[in-house]
Amino acid sequence: MPDLAAGEVRAAGAVIWRPAAGGGQVALIHRRRYDDWSFPKGKCERGEHVLATAVREVAEETGVRVILGRPLAATHYESDGQRKRVSYWAARCQEPPAAFVPNAEVDDLEWLPVQAARGRLSYQRDIQMLGAFADGPAQTVPCILLRHAAAGSKAAWRGNELARPLDRGGAEAADRLAQLLSCFGPCRVISSAAERCVATVRPYAALTGAKIELEPLFTVGQHGVGQAAAGRAAVIAADGTPAVICAHRENLPLLLDAACAAVRSAPPEGPALRKGGFWVLHSAAGTMVSAEHHHVGRPAPKLPHRRRSPAKG
Repeated sequence: MPDLAAGEVRAAGAVIWRPAAGGGQVALIHRRRYDDWSFPKGKCERGEHVLATAVREVAEETGVRVILGRPLAATHYESDGQRKRVSYWAARCQEPPAAFVPNAEVDDLEWLPVQAARGRLSYQRDIQMLGAFADGPAQTVPCILLRHAAAGSKAAWRGNELARPLDRGGAEAADRLAQLLSCFGPCRVISSAAERCVATVRPYAALTGAKIELEPLFTVGQHGVGQAAAGRAAVIAADGTPAVICAHRENLPLLLDAACAAVRSAPPEGPALRKGGFWVLHSAAGTMVSAEHHHVGRPAPKLPHRRRSPAKG
């Protein structure tokens, strides 16, 4: 995701959809403070990843837990004297939504067909966002290619290289990755046999109940992993089942190229993955429709504890 401009406020939300007779419906919310109809969204909390923001804000405003699909274009506008950028995703309900309960910010929610929603929305930027949603498939399948988190110094490790563990920062990143990857729902989990890769996806697998499938072909240092590994990645990407593949800096470009070719697309442009970084390839009907790049980031630093002054008088 692009870096923030100086002074820019980051926010996130979603166009939530559900199947319905005669076509799909999208959810619009009414905010009493502004007397407007829009999509659920909100500001990122301190240190919060934008993916987590989108899922959290939708849940807080609508009561609906969602699974993120393909990314939609971000909107930019002025709010309270500050430049604001809001990232959106198409999102589906994890389960049939319960009856809406009004809250402090939102007093009404309506599910509407796209054409009716277009006439209800209060802002032109949201009408354009709805158009972007309607122009592509609502349902997509993610294939996530993940680089393992930090595992200390290779030169300093004296044991078997396959057994080199995550360091403290890597273990913390793996815990954060569990939340971020779960934004895309439960996925099949395939990992290099190296402990640093397995440990990177272990918290996510535990969170979603997935079994980690070890794949020696994705393990750097194993004999003959090149084209055989590419072929395996292609099969996984073309399978039509949500999947997470965890591998290494050395072979992820090869796996990414093969996965993209399997879903009829050129590889997306972007920087090499950082440790704990990942690409999400979104496909529909066997063809990739979008890709997004994220890195796990660092947790927000803890604020210093302030001692309370003794009460006076």
